[in-house]
Amino acid sequence: MVWSIDHGLVSRSATDWMDNRYRAYLAGKVDEAQICGEMVQVYAGLREQELRAAASRYFNEHVKPHIFSELAALVESLHKANVELWAVSSTNKWVVSEGVRGFGIPEQRVLAAEVKVVDGLITGELVDVPTGPAKAASLRRVGLPHPDAVFGNSLHDLAMLEIAAHPFPVNPSPALLQECAKRGWGYFRPREAAVSSAPIAGE
Repeated sequence: MVWSIDHGLVSRSATDWMDNRYRAYLAGKVDEAQICGEMVQVYAGLREQELRAAASRYFNEHVKPHIFSELAALVESLHKANVELWAVSSTNKWVVSEGVRGFGIPEQRVLAAEVKVVDGLITGELVDVPTGPAKAASLRRVGLPHPDAVFGNSLHDLAMLEIAAHPFPVNPSPALLQECAKRGWGYFRPREAAVSSAPIAGE
């Protein structure tokens, strides 16, 4: 969202409004699902093609350099084994779709924060906001009530990890690490994570 503001994708009034909402979120007055939905709705009125182009630029500049090499290799192996892969995220669908395209995951298998698009224009009507328990609900809705494996890195992935036959916490946040201890789950800390705190793909 900060990048969108800096690059003029949202108006000054929308910027001020989102700043106030984010402060309320940090204070615990706005919940995770609500803020994730609003961070997609704020683009209402823009052309979707403009957002797709911006998402591509953002991913290539700020996310792609920090993808964990071990996970990239794993995804390639899974593709060779003809495993069906899905991406589930509370980030907006434009960014997630751009991010997973290089991993061979088509947009129709991306479940992310999304609003309706009508005649090429973005609306404020929410379609989905997969975060927390809603991530598991989104998977059930597309016919995946018990995935063979789920990879997640934050507490917002917990419900999704719980329905998997094989949960794989990767570079878990402190809160998810506590849940791993309660459930006796192992976790994986990629080499890059030990030397960098940069954002990664798959949040």
